[in-house]
Amino acid sequence: MVKRFHEKAGKYQKAVCAAISIFAFVCIWQMAVAFTKAGLVLAGPIETLGAFFTAILHPIGTHTIEGHILWSLGRVLIGFAFGSLAGTVLGILMGWFKPVSALLRPIFELLRPIPPIAWIPLSIVWFGLGEMSKYFLIFYSAFCAVTMNAYSGVRSVDPELMGAARMLGANNRQVFTSIVLPSCIPHIFAGLQIAVGTSWATVVAAEMVRSSEGVGWVIIKGQDSNSTVQILVGIVAIGIVGYILAVAMRAIEARLCRWSVRGK
Repeated sequence: MVKRFHEKAGKYQKAVCAAISIFAFVCIWQMAVAFTKAGLVLAGPIETLGAFFTAILHPIGTHTIEGHILWSLGRVLIGFAFGSLAGTVLGILMGWFKPVSALLRPIFELLRPIPPIAWIPLSIVWFGLGEMSKYFLIFYSAFCAVTMNAYSGVRSVDPELMGAARMLGANNRQVFTSIVLPSCIPHIFAGLQIAVGTSWATVVAAEMVRSSEGVGWVIIKGQDSNSTVQILVGIVAIGIVGYILAVAMRAIEARLCRWSVRGK
């Protein structure tokens, strides 16, 4: 009973601290706009939030702001799902089978430092200006993050634990399914949390290059019309959705990996 009370108190304390920090940020933003020359080139939080709520009812281009968000989320969902699946499989294979690691890891290490946006010109050449180029960029972004974490998860399994299991009569398949997979799942979720953030950032960058809808399109059209308010509306949408995605991934992790939660 006392433990549950302390857990709830801790959650409320974190929520209050988060609200205070956001309020302080908004106040600093408003004062900077009101009392410095930043107001000449930057819209204030009141104006931005007003425009954001207006965009919920009145479209920017052909869609309201939630319509643009749904377009971006749909692209992220497809690329993230395939990229995470491929990254999980490859990371586990490289971690468990040394020949696979020797063959594929050097190639992966060459590709991993390349940011997704560097592939935008080639993705347009390979897949055209349609949706496939965006899916490819999101796939690549998620794939790299998840592969590395899955590989690290397999390699971090205690070899003494696997040796003890083999001494008790477990074969390689049993060691893999009962020890290696459960041990690397928290690492995979860590990669998924990184991947969902990078995928969201990647789709915004891709939409800023060539798109007719999406949050990135909202920002680039605001730039074309010299509307800092519209640019900030897009930025606010990116921040809100990115935060929701991170919280959702953390909640899924907490439910599926109750034995090993990385943090609150």
